[in-house]
Amino acid sequence: MYAIVEIAGQQFKIEKDQKLFVHRLQEDEGATVSIDKVLLLGNDNDITLGAPAIEGAFAEAKVLGHLKGDKVIVFKKKRRKGYRKKNGHRQSLTQIQISSISATGGKKSTAKAEKKAPAKKAAPAKEAAPAAPKAAKKETSKADDLKKVEGIGPKIASTLNEAGITTFAELAKTDAAKISEIIADVRGNHITDSWPMQAQMAADGKWDELKKWQDEANGGVMPS
Repeated sequence: MYAIVEIAGQQFKIEKDQKLFVHRLQEDEGATVSIDKVLLLGNDNDITLGAPAIEGAFAEAKVLGHLKGDKVIVFKKKRRKGYRKKNGHRQSLTQIQISSISATGGKKSTAKAEKKAPAKKAAPAKEAAPAAPKAAKKETSKADDLKKVEGIGPKIASTLNEAGITTFAELAKTDAAKISEIIADVRGNHITDSWPMQAQMAADGKWDELKKWQDEANGGVMPS
């Protein structure tokens, strides 16, 4: 017999006498843990599904010990910003051994019925919805991708759009001081002096010139 269970937010396939590592549990070493979230039970070809858990079914496990997993290195870097950050993390784990699996209650799965039911309802859904995507394309086609301007990220682009600045041409006509006021609530130190100039090059289609400027720029400051 095997089972699919949920332990500390994770799902595992377990069998009797199996050893496994889970997120850190509060129980002391040598204690017995009862696992009542049994999602599926299998015994040869006999499969029982829960909705979502099988009522009355449970598994028991013994806590073998507490330990920490392998170190994971998290490294962050932002190019041309001089930003580097390195952190290490070791996940706290608990090793357990499955003592027993008990099955009571639940409903047996009917695979054939589940496959046939959605097929009849899928056909009308495709015929009813072709108009929605066309409307969405018309609304978004006029807006430019402001993130192509050096220094503008997704949050700033969204804030500018909410303020009515959605194209390169509109951004080019906006004073740098006004841009700073609009994005004042966005976290970070933003240098907006070159944004109108970059937007003008983008609006004029001078992409090679814009790319060359961005490669030579330092943190959004115009090269001398």
